[in-house]
Amino acid sequence: MELQTIFVLLPLIIFLPFCCSSSTDTIRFNESLADGQVLISSGKKYTLGFFSPGKSTNRYVGIWFTKLPTQEVVWVANRDDPINDTSSSLSIDPRGGGLVLNQRINGTAATLWSINVSTGENPVVARLLDEGNFVLLRQDGDRETVVLWEGVQEAVLWQSFANPTDSYLPYTVRKTGPDYAIRSWKSPDDPATGDWSYFLDPSGSPQLTVYRGRTKQWRSGPWNGIGWSGIPDLARVSVFFFTVEIDENDTTIIWGLRDPAMISRVYLDPAGTLSRGVWLDEEGRWDEVFRYPTEFCDVFGNCGPNGLCDPYRAVGEFPCICLPGFEPRSPIDWSLRNALGGCVRKRARNLSCGGDGGGGDGFVKLKNAKVPDTTTAVRIAGVDLSGCAGECLRNCSCTAYASSNLTSGIGCILLFGDLVDTRLIKGAGQDLYVLADAIELAEYRKRLRGYEEKKKKMLAIGLTFVGAAIILGVSAVYYCLLKRKRKEENLYEDKDSSVPIFDVLDIFAATENFSDANKLGQGGFGLVYKGTLSSGQEIAVKRLSQTSRQGIREFKNEVRLVSKLQHKNLARIFGCCIHGEDKMLVYEYLPNRSLDFFIFDKTKGLLLGWMRRFEIIIGVARGLLYLHQDSRLKIIHRDLKASNVLLDATMNPKISDFGLAKLFGEDQIEANTDRVVGTYGYMSPEYAMEGLYSTKSDVFSFGVLTLEIVSSTRSNQCYQGSSSSSLIGHVWDLWSEGRALDMVDSSTMGESFSTEQVMRCIQIGLLCVQEFPTDRPAMSDVVFMLGNATTLPSPKKPAFVLNKKYDDADPATSSATGSSGVPSVNRVSITTLVAR
Repeated sequence: MELQTIFVLLPLIIFLPFCCSSSTDTIRFNESLADGQVLISSGKKYTLGFFSPGKSTNRYVGIWFTKLPTQEVVWVANRDDPINDTSSSLSIDPRGGGLVLNQRINGTAATLWSINVSTGENPVVARLLDEGNFVLLRQDGDRETVVLWEGVQEAVLWQSFANPTDSYLPYTVRKTGPDYAIRSWKSPDDPATGDWSYFLDPSGSPQLTVYRGRTKQWRSGPWNGIGWSGIPDLARVSVFFFTVEIDENDTTIIWGLRDPAMISRVYLDPAGTLSRGVWLDEEGRWDEVFRYPTEFCDVFGNCGPNGLCDPYRAVGEFPCICLPGFEPRSPIDWSLRNALGGCVRKRARNLSCGGDGGGGDGFVKLKNAKVPDTTTAVRIAGVDLSGCAGECLRNCSCTAYASSNLTSGIGCILLFGDLVDTRLIKGAGQDLYVLADAIELAEYRKRLRGYEEKKKKMLAIGLTFVGAAIILGVSAVYYCLLKRKRKEENLYEDKDSSVPIFDVLDIFAATENFSDANKLGQGGFGLVYKGTLSSGQEIAVKRLSQTSRQGIREFKNEVRLVSKLQHKNLARIFGCCIHGEDKMLVYEYLPNRSLDFFIFDKTKGLLLGWMRRFEIIIGVARGLLYLHQDSRLKIIHRDLKASNVLLDATMNPKISDFGLAKLFGEDQIEANTDRVVGTYGYMSPEYAMEGLYSTKSDVFSFGVLTLEIVSSTRSNQCYQGSSSSSLIGHVWDLWSEGRALDMVDSSTMGESFSTEQVMRCIQIGLLCVQEFPTDRPAMSDVVFMLGNATTLPSPKKPAFVLNKKYDDADPATSSATGSSGVPSVNRVSITTLVAR
């Protein structure tokens, strides 16, 4: 769609509601908007009024989404001029027709913020449009004529879209330069102009950039006719439309939503993270289309000049390498994983520079690349790639080129000097042609030929063994299938399990062939999908991946154990299904997902006030007590964590994922294993180090979970300034200093909560994570302590130091005593350590 068409259509769309708009979206002459009053756009999508951000008591005038469950502000009028009371009002300036924000100080109106415009003789009104744009309009008779877009506007005297804060909304016209930038808040509590800015940089070939002060931190790469070279996710999303016009003088971008009813924004947060999100009404959450930076290669220039960032290298390998024809400037720095010095050419460019390539110079094609920084680049129109190669060879400063229009193939970008911020993007990006001298090009082609010859030799060798391999393979597959079938038959014939067997066709129909739209998340051993049976019953199907570590043993274990458990705080199993390589468990569907979905997210955490969190802690404790003591089986869960606690429609907790659970005899106290499985941060020290597990192992995990629920913090989060780098260590430091309540994020607990109750939970959590198992309370004691106001014992040092020798330090872990009177432990050799 041409930009001129957008200019014509959008004003028409916006004009229609104005003839019938109500006063709730408008401030007229001699009217004002006081603190406590709001404007609501005609379609009720946006609200304008006074607000206080986060923990601040200052007041600001801002715009936010009307229908979202939490107030998310997208524009602030007086971001750098806070109001310190509620006496202010926003009104039309009777002297000049602009907007003024006045505060009453000692009975006198003082202007804190204003917009001055030239209005002529016509009166002015201020209106909040349904696109989130707050505009000043010149009134013509009894109606206001609105033509928004710059270049043809008549009635619009000023608009918030041209003066954004930290967000771009759909239909914002963006031009190049910092004047059209969005700038981050200083903090979630302070909307004042922060350090970070995001704008369309006009230098060279225009590209979107994020700066911290005057230092470039991230860039999108240039527009290539389909999308921005370095934002592949954006081109794949069909809910947006983009119009980008680039000419010699300026670049203009308009983006919008194909469905105007949707809510979306581009947001730069106080930490400098840029994201584009679409609000999902049914799920009550933002779906992020992209977020940058999220990895090493996203940060501008991390691999230095002429370096190439490859995030897909083997785990542990340094992601920086040099572009073809280059080598590290400082091999020592690179060996220390510091590539900021970048790379230099192996040889200076020879005398064929400035010719047509007759000297043997040429280009190495780099596929799936994000085009390097285009600040000094030149766009050339009307030439194809071969013509562009000639232009580059004739210019002694040219080092690479790329297409500027992947749709037509006509037009290119010439890059000069050092190539900065080049990276690979799997399955996306575009071809980049890097200049190489004749020697380097010959070596490159030789390597390429050698690679092809090696492939042919390997193919010939492989074909020699194909016949034998096919015979052996068929025999092995037959044997494995036969063995698997027998195991599956044993599972179905298990007399201890009374779980119904579901037909695979019913499962496929219920989950719509395991559609991505029905995907709920990922468990320890596979994906979980929502489904609806033909009876209307909603189910959750846990589908074990073929590469899952959970074999038939763990699957059979989970079916056998869960089918025998009936408790309101345990997830209920409906049945199972095995079809070829697929193993599936059918559980009751719990609509609120898992506990970690809420407590580790500041926005979603607001839905779990303190009393709800306390009830979850008690519910999990009762579920564990049932497993350890009250059921007819004594079961050790071994993998209790936030993601394995599911929440039903009323936020009641249900423990799930019993694939690692172990059945104990009635009088059995502990056991050991050479296959330690579980989740780091939740495993007790005696289990992680010695392979010893018992009910006290679950108690330890419960203690960690309790501290996570109270603090809204993951167990493995690092803390600067603390003597320990874990949540347990941090809480112990605060407890020892008498500052335990400092761990609580009161903003997620609600307006009021019982400090005594919170302190009691912290103390119980620390009792559960004590270093030695015998010091930890049983779950029956935990349930009693949570439900009664009894005096609690003082906790001992918790187990966040894992280098203790349990046989030397804690006699209670021993099952026998030697002749010297010193207890001993039968040691095991841990041959497998599996973290989930």
